[in-house]
Amino acid sequence: MNPRINPGDTIGILGSGQLGRMLAMAAARLGLRTHIYAPDRGPALDVCAQATIASYEDEEALAAFAASVVVVSYEFENVPASTAAFLAARRAVRPGPKALATTQDRLTEKAFLNASGIPTAPFAAVDDLAGLQAAVESLGLPSILKTRRFGYDGKGQVMLRDASDLAQAFEALGMQPAILEGLVPFTREVSVIGARSTQGAFAAWDVCENEHTHHILSRTLVPARLKAETAQAAIDMTGRIAEALDYVGVIAVEMFLVEDTTGGETRERLIVNEIAPRVHNSGHWTIDGSVTSQFEQHVRAICGWPLGSPRAHGRIDMRNLIGADADHWHELLEQPGLCLHLYGKHEARPGRKMGHTTRVLDENEPFTEDPVN
Repeated sequence: MNPRINPGDTIGILGSGQLGRMLAMAAARLGLRTHIYAPDRGPALDVCAQATIASYEDEEALAAFAASVVVVSYEFENVPASTAAFLAARRAVRPGPKALATTQDRLTEKAFLNASGIPTAPFAAVDDLAGLQAAVESLGLPSILKTRRFGYDGKGQVMLRDASDLAQAFEALGMQPAILEGLVPFTREVSVIGARSTQGAFAAWDVCENEHTHHILSRTLVPARLKAETAQAAIDMTGRIAEALDYVGVIAVEMFLVEDTTGGETRERLIVNEIAPRVHNSGHWTIDGSVTSQFEQHVRAICGWPLGSPRAHGRIDMRNLIGADADHWHELLEQPGLCLHLYGKHEARPGRKMGHTTRVLDENEPFTEDPVN
């Protein structure tokens, strides 16, 4: 399906969270309407033209949703495969079912990456306790046990340091199919946010350097502090992944930067951690910090429109507002040059992303280590 999409048309978004909200706002800027479909009410409903609150298994509601839009996309990767297939039979779903199926399962994703010549951490499938014991014998300890599906922000994973903890760790993950990953001795965590059009054109923003607190992204610096050839390799790798998936839309690839020192010379290499088939937290800075935001770019891509320029306006320091951080909105607004985004969530809970701030620095202005926004 390759529909002609024009301003005034309605695009469908699965998911009602902050990513859906920012997609809807970007679409409105381009003269498009959005219809949000989700099983629960979220902040995206405050800014969309139409909303359907129904389960992802409700085929009657899904059919009516499909009939009301010209193209369907999603704000998160855990859309049921059956839902994507049902909608794809009626409307173009972008990114497509192949990308969704590959990235929903950590084992499938790692196998896809390795088959594409993309390096990852060593890994092994774990289907039962005996399989976990065999995987530990192969990969060693410490290592990380992760559920194959539905994990994010550190959820669905356990660090293994002692062989005596295996049964307890497997039980903690619900004794469901899992993957064991060997530890990567990384120096930094980075990500590439890129976009691929329906015509196969690819564009990427500068590589992002990411800092996490309690497994949740807390700060993103752009451009990442790595060698120019390493940054280009990260972007090239992301383009290869997008092409192999026949991808349409914005894609994020999270990577580990590993530094190997031999004879006084340091060599940088990249290990892919995971793929997010959607707009991504580490790309929120693009709203204020680049010519085209990741949200506008995603809308352009899924609509079959030309991609915009990813050029940054300067160096970027973005901070997430997590939990009670957002209570300081008034003080943040008083800071010159600081751009504040609040997601419209009514309840601040520990670990919940409530908003973010972005500061655009001059080209030669250094990043500060001061943790205060």
